[in-house]
Amino acid sequence: MDSYLIGLGNNDTKTRHDASVDFVKFWESQAKKLDWFEPWQIPLEWNPPFAKWFVGGKINASYAALDVQKQDKIAIFWEGENEERRSVTYAQLLDSVQRLANGLKSLGIEKGDRVTIYLPMTPELVVSILACARIGAIHTVIFSGFSAQSIRDRIVDSQSKLVITADGGYRRGKIVKLKDVVDTAISDLDFISNVIVYQRTNHTITMNSKDILWDDLLEKNSNTCPPEKLESTHPLYILYTSGTTGKPKGVLHDTGGYLTHVSATFRWAFDIKDSDVYFCTADIGWVTGHSYVAYGPLLCGATQVIYEGAPDYPSHARMWDLIQRYKITIFYTTPTALRMFMKFGDDIPNSFDLSSLRLLGSVGEPINPEVWKWYYHIIGKTKCPIIDTWWQTETGAMMISPLPGLETIPLKPGSGAHAIPGVDLAILDESGNTVPPEIKGYLVIRKPWPGMLTTLWGDDEKYKTVYWSKYKDTYYTGDYAICDKDGYFWILGRADDVLKIAGHRIGTAELESSLVSHSSISEAAVCGIPDQVKGEVIIAFLVPKEGVSVSDSLKNQIIDIVRKDIGAIATPQSLYFVSKLPKTRSGKIMRRLLKAIASNEKIGDVSTLEDGAAVSEIQTAFDELKKQIRG
Repeated sequence: MDSYLIGLGNNDTKTRHDASVDFVKFWESQAKKLDWFEPWQIPLEWNPPFAKWFVGGKINASYAALDVQKQDKIAIFWEGENEERRSVTYAQLLDSVQRLANGLKSLGIEKGDRVTIYLPMTPELVVSILACARIGAIHTVIFSGFSAQSIRDRIVDSQSKLVITADGGYRRGKIVKLKDVVDTAISDLDFISNVIVYQRTNHTITMNSKDILWDDLLEKNSNTCPPEKLESTHPLYILYTSGTTGKPKGVLHDTGGYLTHVSATFRWAFDIKDSDVYFCTADIGWVTGHSYVAYGPLLCGATQVIYEGAPDYPSHARMWDLIQRYKITIFYTTPTALRMFMKFGDDIPNSFDLSSLRLLGSVGEPINPEVWKWYYHIIGKTKCPIIDTWWQTETGAMMISPLPGLETIPLKPGSGAHAIPGVDLAILDESGNTVPPEIKGYLVIRKPWPGMLTTLWGDDEKYKTVYWSKYKDTYYTGDYAICDKDGYFWILGRADDVLKIAGHRIGTAELESSLVSHSSISEAAVCGIPDQVKGEVIIAFLVPKEGVSVSDSLKNQIIDIVRKDIGAIATPQSLYFVSKLPKTRSGKIMRRLLKAIASNEKIGDVSTLEDGAAVSEIQTAFDELKKQIRG
């Protein structure tokens, strides 16, 4: 495997040493970098599987993110999909946060109350989050692509008293009517006291008795709102995440521990400088947006770009135009987005000035080596380190990543390198034994960490069962991984996202990575069809790069690669070429749709799809495929 010795000149061996000697004392040293109102008495109370960090300490996320920063510095360069632009300073952000916080209090919202936020990617989303944090309300952000039923389920589970939404948002040139969706979701929920409506698109909406316009509320409230001095263990937010079965899980994060973990990893991973312009493409509706858009950059006083719309609209060049326009220095995005950009060809990014970039990042899923190398050569022009980060909604912040802010190490395309300081990762077999290097096993976390979820909202038992029951006092991530002889971690995908072929368990991530390693393929998704002999047989949906002609020769080359990379047992029975795969608006492939179609099951809710036409295309593809198989 190729390696690249890339770093930013840092070699802080003391940090890792201190973390290895006493991880609790180490995390205390990182917590002290935040602004606390009162010190803690107990750094960690660990009653497995429940952890409390910095017990007795008093802190406020809004204060730590805004009040202590340079007030005249730009906090957010915002660009709407329709090319509307705003620059927001820390002072302006603080002014709006305090006005909204007072507005929430005037509507009866108190410490501990839940507030649901359903907004497009505008500065008002950040304001809403921090206004809740300022008064001790618990925010629960819902991605603005979710359906009315999905919103209703989350509101009912959290028992939110108030909803903050907008008349609409822009997506691919169309108005997404968010207010209408909220009205449907809460039509008979009497416990909702009010709905605050931000006017983003100014299209005609129906205002009900509970509705209050954002501008009216802020205008009549003071811009002075002292922050609540909250216990470190006070809940900061609930973020719902889908499981393989059942209703979404309400992951609960606290304040002091979470802020410590997020701020530390933001500094280490991005080596943040006062002059940097940072851009994370994640929507705040997902955990990456919580940790590395809403909180991390502001806690570190950074300037960031927030973009409202689709990454390839109105043209395939939108991301590169943003980098050139704002002279972005740090770019953090997903492998799914990168594969899409690769599909469009090298000429587009090569036509823009990307020389401002000094650091690149990847998040959300394993990045296969071919995409990593494209990112490094075409976007980074061979001069930018790439941090390939692994973490989860539940972990709160990065757990595996190269850390240019601490050390210069060789980077291996496709590996996230080492665990961050203060985190104890291991790879175990089914019996709980540590596996040797290069052997696949289950990735686990053996000690508590500050950013960890404290429980599942309203369901301690499910928290224990889902995350802590496989191994004693050990957090089960649900991911397969290997650790090589150099101590580098390689994430292989979900342990529960596997195909069973003739008794062999084959990870979909491994197989899809092999498929896209062919130079003519930009994206791949696999699923299994029931087979009386083998249990399942594999079919693969492939998106060829532009200009590629599908032929028997191409199919044979792809099959040969799979056999070489994984083995003959992983050979797809059929390959089907399509122009797109079904994805969420955040860019993740909806593999459950492929599985549903393959099993002739009801597809279910597709409200978060980027392009609903992809579902019918996949259905047509599969129908034709069945005919081929039967023939």
